[in-house]
Amino acid sequence: MRLHEHEAASLFKHAGVPVPPFAVAKNPYEAVAALETIAPPVVLKAQVLVGSRGKHGGIKIANSVEDTWQKADALFKSPVRGFPVEAIMVAQKVAIARELYVGITVDAVAGAITAILGTAGGIDVETVANEQPEALFRKTVVPPGELRGHEARALARQAGLTGDVMLKVADVLVALFRVFRQTDALIAEINPLVVTTDGQVWAVDAVLEVDDAALFRHPDLPKDTLARIAHPIERAAKQIGVSYVDLDGDIAIISSGAGLGMATMDVVGQRLKPANFLETGGGITEELMYKTTELVLQKPGVRGLLINLYGGINPIHEGAKGIVRVLKEKQVKIPVVAKALGNRQEETWATLREAGVIVVTDITTEAAVDALCEALKA
Repeated sequence: MRLHEHEAASLFKHAGVPVPPFAVAKNPYEAVAALETIAPPVVLKAQVLVGSRGKHGGIKIANSVEDTWQKADALFKSPVRGFPVEAIMVAQKVAIARELYVGITVDAVAGAITAILGTAGGIDVETVANEQPEALFRKTVVPPGELRGHEARALARQAGLTGDVMLKVADVLVALFRVFRQTDALIAEINPLVVTTDGQVWAVDAVLEVDDAALFRHPDLPKDTLARIAHPIERAAKQIGVSYVDLDGDIAIISSGAGLGMATMDVVGQRLKPANFLETGGGITEELMYKTTELVLQKPGVRGLLINLYGGINPIHEGAKGIVRVLKEKQVKIPVVAKALGNRQEETWATLREAGVIVVTDITTEAAVDALCEALKA
């Protein structure tokens, strides 16, 4: 569950991270009222759970009461990347001299936690990792260990920071690590962490994503996980219990595992455009595959469906019945290609073929994509 910026900022501030004064407004009147305690200029930030808000008009600078009203009103009326704005954060604007990046995340490969300090802040960290890897500095901490002060200072010095700024950034790293551990987070980051013209350090951004499975340990955190998913198909997928990520293409994909799903997306992407990522996880059943197939076909503009299942001991023959039910009930006309291998696969193939599904018995996903491309041409 990802927290809104103002929620994360409150937790960061409580842990000792320096956060500029801010207020939360749910209408332009409240935004103007915030100026009684936060003097202009202020930054108005749409509280939507998407990235790149600034590039899509979700962040504005206001220099007066009238300016605050007009820009707050515009924010509330303009969705950001398709997401409605129900609240904005009114924050004190600071004089930025330099932007840094700090983040704490899970390194699944190492089975550890990684603290990251970047000398290029205000840019997507993925972009920095690809284009300026020398600008990122890391410290790995193996649980139950903590990030110690001397380790954070060593990391800051390694990044070229000195003096009072080095000490302040190190303190932020330690505090952010503490929030990460205390909330069972998957990621905690500040991008950018700014150094001001007078040498102060401020967190002018706050991102915190908490592991859903650990929410029962945190009664103080919000529990409205479904309400935070604005995309209707992604929200429905959460209710079903499958992992779904909406993409820009028009070829729907269903896979029975995360690795298989990502590999399928890669192969499809070489010739076509994936409409989504979806993996069912374990426990394939007729009902699960019925709901999953119905789900991916809800997206407007989908012109093909590729199903890639590796059942192992899973009853994929039962899953096939759910797929067929949807195709018949909805009278699906688009090409549907299935590669299904595993327990009782011959029975699975027969069930799917009877419903008009193009069954690929080859072991490679490339063969399934070939079949789909041919069907689309026809």
